[in-house]
Amino acid sequence: MTEPTFADVLDARRTVAKYLKATPFFKSIPLSKRLDFDAYIKCENLQPIGAFKVRGGINLISKLSDDEKQRGVITASTGNHGLSIAYSSALFGIKAIIGAPVGSNPYKIQAIRDLGGHVELHGKDFDEARLWVENEAREKRYRYIHSANEPLLIAGVGTLYLEILEELPDVDVIFVPVGGGSGASAACIVAKTINPSIKVIGVQSEGAPAVYESWRSGKMVETEKVETFADGLATRVPFELTMSIMRRLIDEIILVSEEDLRRAILLLLETTHQVAEGAGAASTAGAIKMRQDLKGKKAALVISGGNLTLEMLRSIIQADRNSCRSAQ
Repeated sequence: MTEPTFADVLDARRTVAKYLKATPFFKSIPLSKRLDFDAYIKCENLQPIGAFKVRGGINLISKLSDDEKQRGVITASTGNHGLSIAYSSALFGIKAIIGAPVGSNPYKIQAIRDLGGHVELHGKDFDEARLWVENEAREKRYRYIHSANEPLLIAGVGTLYLEILEELPDVDVIFVPVGGGSGASAACIVAKTINPSIKVIGVQSEGAPAVYESWRSGKMVETEKVETFADGLATRVPFELTMSIMRRLIDEIILVSEEDLRRAILLLLETTHQVAEGAGAASTAGAIKMRQDLKGKKAALVISGGNLTLEMLRSIIQADRNSCRSAQ
């Protein structure tokens, strides 16, 4: 694998711009006042699939060979990556098979099917589903699309950071969620090329810290299980390409708790009127945790996805109410 370059991101923008408009990016005054720094929100939750990954999917699928298009594609996903591949494959008339773990977000699974993707449920988590997908790809000769080790995916995702820096060139810090690391890697490539002084902070769940532990230790660390409601962060295994980029370029990776994520979802809903799923709220949760270091600075917070089920939103609101009653 060859690491994508800034030139690859510029090339991806020419492709992605044919199919997607730039998403809103704005300073939230209510959120800024709450956090005591200038908080700018990038609304990738408003993409056609409700998540940033569609940028990478369109870029990759558009560049498949005729042979690959004819054979069809297969990938593993907990939801948003699968939505991206299903949506992009539908654009170009390609068969897409999505392997997802049993118990995946039902909203995302149904949305993949609505887009024409064929869903297969296998395993207890993303990595078990991924192993099934890799075996299926070998046996049936589908074009296997890895969720992170794909330079064209990372380059496509990089277009969102181009949009941020075009609108806010003097941004001090960019917060990005970390699952497999495609978003964080893309942010590093773009930000460090344009202005190396911009800090890129990755945010991962305490219940799924494989990338954090790998980055901190300097070796690839797998965890036995994941314990997070944020399916976009729920990976047990770090990936070679994205880890290589992050080890070299990212400034810091921090961990947030499940409660941190829930509070960030409610804070975004209250102050920006944007719905964020667990992974989508990770950037905000990380910024809240580091707020004392951000005074007087401009921080970009990426809402990477908004595919939160009503059931999950109700449970988060109810838990917050119960917490308030207990405190009284």
